Amino acid sequence: MYEYFPLLIVGAVIGLASVIFIIAYAMIKDKKEAIGFDRNMKDGEITKRLLKYARPYTKNFVFVLVIMLFSISYDIIAPTLVGNIEEMIKSDFQLNALWSYVAIYAGILAVSLICTYVQAIVLQKTGQKILSSLREDLFSHIESLSHNQLNQTPVGKLVTRVTNDTNAISMMFTNILVNLAKNVFIIFGVIGAMLCLNYMLTLMVLCFAPFIVIFTVIFRKFSRKAYREVKDGTTDINTFLSEHLSGMKIIQIFNREEKKSKEFNEKNNRLGKAKHRQIFVFGIFRPMVYMLYISSVLCLFYLGGRGYINDITFLGQKITGGVIVSFYMYINKFFNPIQSLAEQFNWLQSAFASAEKIFTVFDIKPEVVDSENAIELENVKGDIEFRNVWFAYKDEDWVLKDVSFKVSAGQTVAFCGSTGSGKTTILSLICRNYDIQRGEIFIDGIEIRKIKIASLRKHFGQMLQDVFLFSGTIRSNILLREEGIGDDQVMEACRYVNADKLIAKLPKGLDEEVRERGSNFSAGQRQLISFARTIIHKPEIMILDEATANIDTETEVLIQDSLEKLMNIGTLLIVAHRLSTIRHADNIIYLSHGEIIELGSHTELLEKKGRYYELYKLQQDKALLKK
Repeated sequence: MYEYFPLLIVGAVIGLASVIFIIAYAMIKDKKEAIGFDRNMKDGEITKRLLKYARPYTKNFVFVLVIMLFSISYDIIAPTLVGNIEEMIKSDFQLNALWSYVAIYAGILAVSLICTYVQAIVLQKTGQKILSSLREDLFSHIESLSHNQLNQTPVGKLVTRVTNDTNAISMMFTNILVNLAKNVFIIFGVIGAMLCLNYMLTLMVLCFAPFIVIFTVIFRKFSRKAYREVKDGTTDINTFLSEHLSGMKIIQIFNREEKKSKEFNEKNNRLGKAKHRQIFVFGIFRPMVYMLYISSVLCLFYLGGRGYINDITFLGQKITGGVIVSFYMYINKFFNPIQSLAEQFNWLQSAFASAEKIFTVFDIKPEVVDSENAIELENVKGDIEFRNVWFAYKDEDWVLKDVSFKVSAGQTVAFCGSTGSGKTTILSLICRNYDIQRGEIFIDGIEIRKIKIASLRKHFGQMLQDVFLFSGTIRSNILLREEGIGDDQVMEACRYVNADKLIAKLPKGLDEEVRERGSNFSAGQRQLISFARTIIHKPEIMILDEATANIDTETEVLIQDSLEKLMNIGTLLIVAHRLSTIRHADNIIYLSHGEIIELGSHTELLEKKGRYYELYKLQQDKALLKK
């Protein structure tokens, strides 16, 4: 066997260097490439931001690392114990000694299992706490984004960030990092134990490490590409589903089910192929590593068998049957962690890629934010003034051009004009859903950018054309989870806006179930519920944006009665195409292409016989034709 010694020395040095290289390569270079995805963040930045969420649980991770050292004791000591038992059985068999070895083996196994169980429990609890904290911060940040930013970002992508991507990060804290450390400790622990048993056989095992490095580098290259395709395909499908499930009624109305089904199948097949490629890469890598494992076992049996038969002693170490048995077990424990390392680096790649995408969302700075010296707005009279306001959603494509008007407290002011004239935009700007580019907007003489956004919006009540109801009950949709409001107050608000008649017909009353987006209620019923929701929070300024556009005649009568009551509560701003809805307004502002064309009461505008008069006559003629 001595003739193999120089070759084994060279191979072992290369092998040991390869083991260190594969760990460093996958943790440093591979990570940098794997989490690219056209990213701009540096690895250190992502790690630092992730550690921010893990830092409160440092003691938990330290505790896990300590008990992990006990849990790997079985992997390091068990093969040597089995080898000693083999030696004892063949040479000087003693039953008491056998029982001692068995007891030690069982004790180490029990300690390892208990430590592994405790480690798993602690990590899972810690990981879920980190995950919960991350999700809460992410959702809160999404809530802080402006309407414009939310409109520009597909809902499916945001859902993917909050769900799939946070789960990937959770695995990093609950499984990946600790197992990476565990496998590294096992590899070097096994190498140390093998060296203590026999130098020659250890050098032989290390000679296979360079081949593992070659396979792993190739595997990482192809798995990285496959994983990128899987992640992009998952996001693509989530985005598609979010949009098309919400618009399924339109798809069915226009008989586009077959076309949309084909589009989904294309995306689904693309994701399926990406998954297959990823599975194929793993399917190639595992057998290759297993082939190396079998080859090392064959070499063990050959070299170890020769040494055992010829009774060779090397540097005072003799190859015995027990040594061969121990090495057989150690080889398995040497190759398994290396194979696991490659797979865990793949999950680490997933976690860092997900973290980069999540932090990309965090790095979107809200367009509408409180100024440094923003104040709380306690009491509001309802005076509103637009002073030379210019606004564009994009660049200088102006939606409003030098708009100026005043609304006195308690007045009812209506906005009318053709589609795209800027009516709804004016109402959005008052609530600071968007920030204007030029000019000023005042509430009770205070420029709205000097008021805290939350403080400003709590004084507004908005009733929109497209009423959004959340899943839950009628009560929860009216209260919006606000505590301290009793059923008597809820019913009082419902009676005020004529919603009590609707609730009285329902079997469960206020506890009647509301399905997603209020799909089990008509447009008029949803509108009445939204009126009650607005009134119960007692706003000083109310906004009605096409609130009567899509309702039946019977419900419109109820809403018209509600509108007359609302005019007596505070300042009321109305956008409506039906001029019958706004004829009793104190002032009517007629807009065209972002500019105020006419301003005055219904009677005054009719007397001017301008654009408002033409629109009024047109609607009158249509009404006569219907009759």
